[in-house]
Amino acid sequence: MPRRSRAIVGLVAVTGAVVLIVGLAGGGESSPRRPSGPFAWLHPASPPAGWKVARSSGGALAYPPGWRPVETDPGTASVALLGRGGRIKGYLNATPKQGAETLANWSRFRPEHNGGEGDRRVHLIASASHLNFRSGRGSCVIDDYTTSKASYREIACLVSAPRSSAVVVAAAPIALWDQQAAKLERAVSSFVP
Repeated sequence: MPRRSRAIVGLVAVTGAVVLIVGLAGGGESSPRRPSGPFAWLHPASPPAGWKVARSSGGALAYPPGWRPVETDPGTASVALLGRGGRIKGYLNATPKQGAETLANWSRFRPEHNGGEGDRRVHLIASASHLNFRSGRGSCVIDDYTTSKASYREIACLVSAPRSSAVVVAAAPIALWDQQAAKLERAVSSFVP
């Protein structure tokens, strides 16, 4: 093989090795992790066409057609899908961060908070931290609990953005969870504190 050809082959081999090393090392930057397991559905994105957005000091909460705003605490945004007799078939809420909740303690804080509000049989199903949202990072739980009216499953996330932190809750009666889960997950994925 002529000397010039060997030099070109050597240069191509060295260049390929450098590209491979940089690719494996990530070029010094970390790529966002995709959630897995119970939070694999979390893909930050704008709300679907036709959804409305409720705004409050708790953030921008997108909700599907047929859902309507409901009165709750001042400074929050709450919407619900109501059934016969005003029964809740689905519920979404955005509340500004108000207490000792942190991204690090969220998996303990949220179930304890529910119990402190009188919910019974609070059961943590899943939790995750370091989750990506449209404007920040978050920690989330999925839990079940029973109130005086029904048993619910909820997704509750604390989302921390550069200028604010807020809690987003998406819940439905356990008996209706399979019917409502995709919409609730989509609302959480589009939340902005």
